[in-house]
Amino acid sequence: MHIVKVDATESTNTFLKEMCQQNTLENFTVVITDEQTKGRGQMHSSWQSEKGKNLTFSVLIRLNDLKIDQQFYISKIISLAIYNVLSDLLPAKISVKWPNDILSAHQKICGVLIENSVKKTQVNYSIVGIGLNVNQQEFENLPQASSMKLEANTTFDLEVVLLDLMESIKKYVAVLNSKNYQLIDTEYLNQLYKFGTPSMFKSDSKKFMGKIIGVSLQGKLQLALENETIKEFGLKEIEFLN
Repeated sequence: MHIVKVDATESTNTFLKEMCQQNTLENFTVVITDEQTKGRGQMHSSWQSEKGKNLTFSVLIRLNDLKIDQQFYISKIISLAIYNVLSDLLPAKISVKWPNDILSAHQKICGVLIENSVKKTQVNYSIVGIGLNVNQQEFENLPQASSMKLEANTTFDLEVVLLDLMESIKKYVAVLNSKNYQLIDTEYLNQLYKFGTPSMFKSDSKKFMGKIIGVSLQGKLQLALENETIKEFGLKEIEFLN
């Protein structure tokens, strides 16, 4: 594993992507920064992070024979890798909020941005950006945000947490490369926020009750509705309500 540290950058995903275009990088190359000036979340949303307090990094992942229509498995294994590390370190229940946010209780503690490079019918490589709130204690206009320090009342060593995350990521990449899809599917649903629980959602400005029953191969959220029909929703097509 090769770690590239930069003092500040607009986006670690963009930085690593440009490195990939210029050189042949070893698997699990990491770009990490103390300050990300234009951090990105899903669907072009921004990611806030206090300088020097959190982990903001991107990792290059090369996979064996992963088809384009299977690429949501990357989201699953990254979520599970982070889940397993945080479950060992934090007292509150950790869960995966579809598609790949990590929650401590009901508070968001980690976000993931995955950008895949495809070649013909396969995923050539993935650049996985991870923003984990570690030692930050105040979040401006983000009432649903939390951090490891707020949850555990202790200060964490950023380097130790990073190495733990990378070991967990390597483990789950090996599981995916072994094509153990059933294990990944089962673990993902077991940790999925509100799975199997009747809950309120909003789509197209309409509120409704539904129950998460699964996630499609393409990564769409599958809900059983009150009228006994099943409907699928893509990213940004549905909102979770408390």
